[in-house]
Parts: sequence; structure tokens; C-alpha cells
Amino acid sequence: MFYKISVLIITVQWSANRKATEQLHVFFNEGGILMNLENMTKIYARGDSRIQLKVIPGHFVTSQSHITHYLDLTTMKSRTAEAQNIAHELAANYEVSTPVDTIICMDGLEVIGAYLSEELTKAGIFSLNAHQTIYVITPESSNSGQIIFRDNFQPMIKGKNVLILNGSITTGSTLSKAIESILYYGGTIRGIAAIFSRVDSVASLPVYSIFNTKDIPDYHSYSSTKCPMCQRQQKIDAIVSSYGYSAL
Repeated sequence: MFYKISVLIITVQWSANRKATEQLHVFFNEGGILMNLENMTKIYARGDSRIQLKVIPGHFVTSQSHITHYLDLTTMKSRTAEAQNIAHELAANYEVSTPVDTIICMDGLEVIGAYLSEELTKAGIFSLNAHQTIYVITPESSNSGQIIFRDNFQPMIKGKNVLILNGSITTGSTLSKAIESILYYGGTIRGIAAIFSRVDSVASLPVYSIFNTKDIPDYHSYSSTKCPMCQRQQKIDAIVSSYGYSAL
């Protein structure tokens, strides 16, 4: 059984005349703290200091690899002010001449995707859709891990110019599946955007991200069979996915 309790109020000095107060929450079970947030740091985007990536070091397991840091995108996905700032930053990577009909939201980024469509429209990005608007949709993952689009969404892919929006890209394997699916359904991929990416390109397509390994230089990803943390018997802190984490 899990209990959520507020444990600490931290006052952060932003400038000589400005302070911000944040309330942190940690999760407890009968044995104690599930995940230690004391080591959490914030990385500020170079283009906009209002965009802050929360990073927790440790030993984490994803469906594709073992990673050295957990990137907490929770508030980025759910707070409208943060989502709008991220959308504005990502939109700056695309020229007016780049057509976008559909934004595919991976990793639960529908709120950011909606704001990104507005930012692209304000910037003059044109859409070839009959209604002169940008579709914002989310794919579905099958039990086998394939990325699919149901019949009612397929018209928003076929013959459309597609922008793929990602939370974090580590190995690129999930993104590769998304690319394969979009091409299968007849879409044309015009861009790949991400909050964080460990890679510069996937399937010869450039990835534009707000954060990369220059911001987290000690971020590493390993296969489960070649993980040095496992080899030195370092405890796994949590299993992580686009939904969040489950501490062990």
C-alpha cells in the first residue's frame, strides 16, 4: 500500500529580488521511501530558462535498455504554462516552408502537441488539410509493441505531412517503430521533435530537441546484458516508461 505525503517546502533563490517556493512530494510504502528525490537536479533550457528538466541519477530500466538517469517530464506534460513554453521553443526549429498537417504525440505529449500546433500556425506554417488546421493525434501500441493507428485516424496520416513529437529518445527504437508505422499508413515525415534526445538522427531524419547529452553529459544507456551497473550489482531504482516510474 502506498501513501503520498508532503514532506518538505524548499525556497529556491532565483535572483536577488525573486524567490520561488516549491512543494515536493515523495512516495512511501511500509518499508520507507521508494525513490530518493534528494539527488534531483534541474537542467535549464539554453533558449528559455523557464523550461526546466528534472533529472534523477540512478539505475533505471526501460523496455529497451538500462539508463543512468530518470528524466521526469510529468509537469511538462500536464502544466499548461510549461507545455506552452516547450511548444514555442520546439516550433522555432521549423521553417515556414515546412508543411505540417498532423502532429503525432508520443509519450503522452498531447497537451504540448496542441500548443505546438498553435505555435506552428502562428509562425505561418501551412497545412494542406481541407480545413486548414493541424491534426493532433496519438498512436496506439499493440501487445506485440507495434505502433498502430485505428481506421478513424488513418485519414489523418495518409497523404499527410507529419511531425513526430517525442518526450525522450534514448535508443531510437520506439521512434523507429513510429516512423515505420507512419510510412506504412502513407504519411510523409517532415520532422522529429523531442524534449530530450540522446541521438541526433533516426532513420536518416534529424531530431530537434530542447535538451541533449551536452546538457546531461553523464547520461548513458546500456543493453541489459552489458550494463555496468548490473555488473557491479548496483540496485535497480525503478522501472520507467513514458507513463512515469515504478520504484523497486
